[in-house]
Amino acid sequence: MGRVPAANIRIKRIYEPPAPTDGRRLLVDRLWPRGVSKQAAAVDDWLKDIAPSAELRTWFAHDPARWEGFQKRYADELRARPQALAELRRLARERPVTLLYGAHDSVHNNAAALRRILLSR
Repeated sequence: MGRVPAANIRIKRIYEPPAPTDGRRLLVDRLWPRGVSKQAAAVDDWLKDIAPSAELRTWFAHDPARWEGFQKRYADELRARPQALAELRRLARERPVTLLYGAHDSVHNNAAALRRILLSR
């Protein structure tokens, strides 16, 4: 199978313009971000099933003090969806992917957590 090259998994706020270096653009939020059209977003796939649950999102509430707990709980949720995670790893091994998110915080968001999970063993 092989490890996913770190350079192949990027994260980007969906409100930033698409770039040729983005590779496959994957929205990893459960809800479509406000104020961005599907055309402007240039999303290749919307992976709702890999996004954190509504309950986890509500608990986290983008509070940096809950970041470590969020990452652990999100990883636990993803273990219950091994096929979705395996498919995303396969895509990232084949070519660059950009995980798109809508949150304002560029450090404490589900795409950053997902990238870390994808790069771990």
